[in-house]
Amino acid sequence: MSEMIRVRGARENTLKNVDVDIPKRKLTVVTGVSGSGKSSLVFDTLAAESGRQLNETFSAFAQGRLPSYGQPDVDHLENLSAVIIVDQKRLSGGPRSTVGTATDIGARLRLLFSRVGEPSAGYSNAYSFNDPAGMCPLCQGLGVAATVEVAELVDEDRSLAEGAITFPAFAPGQWMWKAYARSGFFDVGKKVRDYTAEEREILLHAPAGTLKPPAGMDAVGTAYEGVVPRFTRIYLQKEPESLKGAQREAFERIVARRRCPECAGSRLAAPARASRVAGRSIADCNAMQADDLLAVLGEFDRPEVAPLVAVLREHLSRMVTLGLGYLSLGRATSTLSGGESQRIKMVRHLGSALSDLLYVFDEPTVGLHPRDVDTLGAMLLALRDRGNTVIVVEHAPEIMAIADHCVDMGPGAGGAGGQVVFEGPYERLRRADTPTGAGLRADRVERGEPRPVSDWMLIEHASTNNLRDVTVRVPRDVLTVVTGVAGSGKSSLILGHLPTAAPDAVVIDQRPIRGSRRSSPATFTGLLDSIRQIYARSTGRPAGLFTPNSTGGCPDCEGTGLIYTDLAFMEGVTTRCETCRGRRFTPEAQRHTVGGRSIADVFEMSVTEARAHFPQKPVRDTLTRLADVGLGYLTLGQPLTSLSGGERQRLKLATELAAPGRTLILDEPTTGLHLADIDHLVALLNRMVDAGSTVVVIEHNLDVIRAADWIIDLGPEAGHDGGQVVFTGTPLTMVESGATHTAHHLRR
Repeated sequence: MSEMIRVRGARENTLKNVDVDIPKRKLTVVTGVSGSGKSSLVFDTLAAESGRQLNETFSAFAQGRLPSYGQPDVDHLENLSAVIIVDQKRLSGGPRSTVGTATDIGARLRLLFSRVGEPSAGYSNAYSFNDPAGMCPLCQGLGVAATVEVAELVDEDRSLAEGAITFPAFAPGQWMWKAYARSGFFDVGKKVRDYTAEEREILLHAPAGTLKPPAGMDAVGTAYEGVVPRFTRIYLQKEPESLKGAQREAFERIVARRRCPECAGSRLAAPARASRVAGRSIADCNAMQADDLLAVLGEFDRPEVAPLVAVLREHLSRMVTLGLGYLSLGRATSTLSGGESQRIKMVRHLGSALSDLLYVFDEPTVGLHPRDVDTLGAMLLALRDRGNTVIVVEHAPEIMAIADHCVDMGPGAGGAGGQVVFEGPYERLRRADTPTGAGLRADRVERGEPRPVSDWMLIEHASTNNLRDVTVRVPRDVLTVVTGVAGSGKSSLILGHLPTAAPDAVVIDQRPIRGSRRSSPATFTGLLDSIRQIYARSTGRPAGLFTPNSTGGCPDCEGTGLIYTDLAFMEGVTTRCETCRGRRFTPEAQRHTVGGRSIADVFEMSVTEARAHFPQKPVRDTLTRLADVGLGYLTLGQPLTSLSGGERQRLKLATELAAPGRTLILDEPTTGLHLADIDHLVALLNRMVDAGSTVVVIEHNLDVIRAADWIIDLGPEAGHDGGQVVFTGTPLTMVESGATHTAHHLRR
């Protein structure tokens, strides 16, 4: 068998006919500047083709339930192994998905209790909050009881005609509004606060079918039902994410979620909560940190379940090794960061007896403190040593240094990238004439004196999650970095409490940007509005002709440039629209030019190209801000759904640069950034402070930490061993006298 995975003629996305050989059963790190084509090679070419071919070996029925992979644009691939993708996508599964369910540790724990729990609640499913036999009957196994805030649902200072029922589906003129306005029970012009007690009870609480409106007054042809029971029946059990726009905002205002009073948030029915093993219930075990549960199981000695306990301890040990010992099994997966989600997926794979697989990782060091990077590297080497091929997209020098082989993409980003600029061992990469080689060799310039602090924002008695009654001052008008090991309480402190202390604070995180596949950098930043006005004024044509979402959009593909064909249980097919040849616009829209370029040409320009093309100040200013945050390689029409978490965050940051003077909170902005790009980010953060902004950054990167004016370090460890401020001061003070994990690595 050949010892190389051979790639010939890869052209996916920005790849320029790439030929590359990747050694099998070795650890390969693929690096390069942001947008250079790393993910296009590893995920969109290698992983996509391996997954596609593997799926084709299953029945049509099974294929309909497996992930869908498109066929990559590549001439030839040889010697691929079956792929396992360990990426940073948030774990799905809805509100019932927890760390325990995602790692399968919960299933084994339920089995343990079903065998030796006293008194027994029954079989394994009787200990499951996802099964009717084991879920709390009040909260249906969710751990939280949703209740309607009547004062938010009904505005007593309005009449029905004025929109007293504040949820959009009950707005005047809507079908549900007519059920009340035309029921005959109320004067639609009378304010709710003036209702009699009987009218108020009928409006708010009347059960369905108990009242019959006067003859001819039932306008909707359904049984009358009070506002609260109707809202409860239709909307209360929905997740906010399932609603959009005004409905979602109103839902979050009207519905209060509190810990379930019946099960105290454990999600479980009484029999499961009463059953005990070694004096602890399964609810107690789910609530414990993984490292504490590991210690408890180490003391459990029952020969009849010894193999099961051994497997449980093995899985929990992996969590601790990967720096996740602070997580509890009951922690909802929706609350995990991208890095935590990725490491949770690793827990399931590290114990696999399968070998000769292809593992691909997407920046596994994201969210890790420097203290934990070495441990992660050891896990990657352990996967390799079991006979697997491990390919890691990564920027961390510590991971590059342990690799058997490095592939550097570049030399630039977007159209200036898409080539392999180096292949070989790490020591040669350090000497290579590439941006990565230069970044690895670069000397760290000593920073100047930190800015003086004259004003502070005060956070008092913060106790969210694992925070231990924390009171801390956060300086204004300087660059503050909040750091500490993963799980120490950084996000709980800053994201949870600083916006209260500083009402002007704007949080810039990596969460997806709302919008459809039509959304692009041009629409998100408002660029499209300015550009189509330029085209309208120059050509005398209506502005709608120069947007793909209006009259200028190709009618066959609805302005997307693509045709989506659903093939039911088979993989769907996306093809270029032949009418507009993928350019989104009608021939009429493309016929008009400004400066020799059509609106379709503009959508295909990179930020850097557009900046050189448009002399108009509003357009240039926006494009300059995009370039300043390192997004010069993005095309103006690129779908937002294709952006990484780091790219989304930098796009949001670009929009905030237009309004200096506010308090900005950034959550790990170095995610996805190359060594060279981090220097640009630090320079940008300093320019923002110099322009009058207060910048607070949650970060592990040592270059960002040493660039700070002020450091707040949390710890000393994670989970219940963290939640304290263990250092505040300047970087120099930390280096000279700090005794924390961060101080140790900053000195090093």
